[in-house]
Amino acid sequence: MGELRFQGGVAVITGAASGIGTGLARKAAALGMRLVLADVQERVLRDFAATLDGDVLAMPTDVADAASVERLAQNTYERFGSVDLLFNNAGVLTTGFSWQIEPERWKRSFDINFNGVLHGLRSFVPRLLKAGRPAHIVNTSSVGGFLPSPLMAPYSASKFAVLALTESLRAELEMLKAPVGVSLLAPGPVQSGIFNDPFGPQADPAAQAFVDSMRTLLTRHGLTPDAFAERVFASIARGQYWLIPQPEAFDEPFRQRNEDIAARRNPRPLW
Repeated sequence: MGELRFQGGVAVITGAASGIGTGLARKAAALGMRLVLADVQERVLRDFAATLDGDVLAMPTDVADAASVERLAQNTYERFGSVDLLFNNAGVLTTGFSWQIEPERWKRSFDINFNGVLHGLRSFVPRLLKAGRPAHIVNTSSVGGFLPSPLMAPYSASKFAVLALTESLRAELEMLKAPVGVSLLAPGPVQSGIFNDPFGPQADPAAQAFVDSMRTLLTRHGLTPDAFAERVFASIARGQYWLIPQPEAFDEPFRQRNEDIAARRNPRPLW
């Protein structure tokens, strides 16, 4: 695979109007990349895009809708003619006891967190392969994609699915000897609005207390989106597949989980 292009390259970022997406966009712009920013929040997206210097295309996009993502790809290639870096980043959080979460909220979690990534691959990978030039795909999972949590089963399950899809994708592109690299991004605590509204019609007191504790964790220990993006781009530049910018939130519990599985020990409580 040739050298990935940052300066003058084109970066496509879904979920770009808030949280991690804003940090990725600002870092890409600072590196001299041209930007395609996608988000379902049209007004917030356009307001954010207006704060960035350089060549920016803001595309209102619902990643849960395959046709919407296909329009994103079409407009990207019509405007810029190529893509160097694709971040399938959009995501949502749903909390509550798994058996109490409504089917509609389960579906929404998978439609955005998993199908949003899948739609991005289906629309962009054929174009990247046809171009036959170096490019890179980053799919956002989570530390929660390795370490399941109580009271957020739809999030953990959908992020586990992204983990499997991304490893399969990498193997498939290597089989084809394609010049397209792949990375799996697993954020830990990042200051964002992901816990702003994770509830259904009725919030269980236990779920409310859990979310309050997570909001406190993000405020006290979460990286800013900009600091997080610095680590992400540095890892991409090194050609890493596993993008785990916060090893302090991952390494020890992941080691313990692997040891427990190998020893057939019951899972340790995470609450």
